[in-house]
Amino acid sequence: MKYNKMIKAKFIERPNRFVAYCDINGEVEKIHVKNTGKCKELLVPGYEVYLEESNNPARSTKYSLIAVKKGDRLINMDSQVTNKIVYESLEDKSLILPGFDEDITLIKPEKTYGNSRFDVYIEGKTKKAFIEVKGCTLEIDGVVKFPDAKTERGVKHVKELIKAREEGYLAYIILVIQMEDVLYFTPNVDMHKEFGDVLKEADEKGVKVLAYDSKVEIDNIVLNNPVKVIL
Repeated sequence: MKYNKMIKAKFIERPNRFVAYCDINGEVEKIHVKNTGKCKELLVPGYEVYLEESNNPARSTKYSLIAVKKGDRLINMDSQVTNKIVYESLEDKSLILPGFDEDITLIKPEKTYGNSRFDVYIEGKTKKAFIEVKGCTLEIDGVVKFPDAKTERGVKHVKELIKAREEGYLAYIILVIQMEDVLYFTPNVDMHKEFGDVLKEADEKGVKVLAYDSKVEIDNIVLNNPVKVIL
């Protein structure tokens, strides 16, 4: 997934979930934040950030915050990009899902099942599957965790995936780690124990819980290698 017109800036503050202020060549600019998570370990005053300039003159903000430099690690924090790179990887067949041993004949985003709308739905000759994608930006000493805030919606989605699996669909939770070179993924039970519990239940009931890191550049992000999952 390529970005256009990227520029470097310094993070100043984030007064609310959707807006931040950054220093661009000595000028303070209002920025759109494409991630409603807390991201406190990333949005630190003085951190180097990378912004994408918009071509839409109707927007109230000229730039969107895409990536942050945390130490030597470049982390993409665009929560809207994770579905796109999973979709792209399924299309170009670089992502092979365990248990889905057929050619994919249909890839559809935003498919409703029960009371939830899942990020991706796929079909093969005989198999059908729902995929829920979660972007992960919280990293501590190489360990990646999700969520960084309570997610009742996330719990609901996992429960619906369990139901879909019980009704004969294949079901996948893909944790897209928006950085490279991590040790493993584990649910953030300190933040939301219920999510960790239901993720483990899903795994026990046949939902595939998968994690992949990403190759991140200033103007690009692509799905990369599988990462160990510890539930």
